[in-house]
Amino acid sequence: MSTGKPFRLRDATPNDVTEITRLVKALAVYEKLGDEAQAGPDDFYRALFGPVPRAHAMLAEMDGRAVGFALWFHNFSTFVGRAGLYVEDVFVEPQSRGLGIGKAFFQVLAKRAVAENCGRMEWSVLDWNAPAIAFYRGIGAVPMGEWTVQRLSGDALLALAEPAE
Repeated sequence: MSTGKPFRLRDATPNDVTEITRLVKALAVYEKLGDEAQAGPDDFYRALFGPVPRAHAMLAEMDGRAVGFALWFHNFSTFVGRAGLYVEDVFVEPQSRGLGIGKAFFQVLAKRAVAENCGRMEWSVLDWNAPAIAFYRGIGAVPMGEWTVQRLSGDALLALAEPAE
């Protein structure tokens, strides 16, 4: 069935891990974090399609070529008492922006969140990314200014994981 749109969204399959890796690296470059994108196809295969999938992904295609992706997982809110859908990343290649792909990703994810009885849908955005922030306001998202993201990784994570003497 034709949607009248020049793109289609579909759930990722194990055969898509190379394209997902390519798009993640393009996202990292866009976010000025290219050196941080270390994951490869094997990592995405394990995370998305391994014995215990930890995340889910969807691709946007135009003319049979992947031009964007969304990757999400479920978290849990103790206050709401239900799972939430956390959107880790949505990315559309610059030459394919303005066609409604980003909005379509968020619409599909919102439908999934509602169908799965999720209490909310959340994501983070870099504070300098004005076009993304404007887009998010346009779809009804509100900032959580009173919260800051905290991260523990690398040596700090290893140090905390070590048993106390």
